[in-house]
Amino acid sequence: QVQVVESGGGLVQAGVSLRLSCAASGLTFSRHAVGWFCQAPGKERKFVASISRSGITTYYADSVKGRFTISRDNAKNTVYLQMNSLKPDDTAVYYCAARSAMTSPTMTDYDYNYWGQGTQVTVSS
Repeated sequence: QVQVVESGGGLVQAGVSLRLSCAASGLTFSRHAVGWFCQAPGKERKFVASISRSGITTYYADSVKGRFTISRDNAKNTVYLQMNSLKPDDTAVYYCAARSAMTSPTMTDYDYNYWGQGTQVTVSS
């Protein structure tokens, strides 16, 4: 059974950093492109960042470019989202998702098959 679990969220003040982690079991993470998405209350889920199986190719939403960095450690079956210079607008539940094996990362949530339960990030001003 595939499980995707996010961790690292919390309540922080604007300007600080957080690192989210996404761990997977039941699949070989190195075979899967992974994406991070977020959903704020009352809003649609939106793309944040994605990364290829090797980690060489990454994509970012314009709103996080230069502030967030996605990376992965396939030996640990873990993907990270380093979030710097956080803003109140970043407040949302952050979800990690994996695509089917041997596919490329995209910026579209319906391309992703395996989802975690999400971790809350709240940024106060």
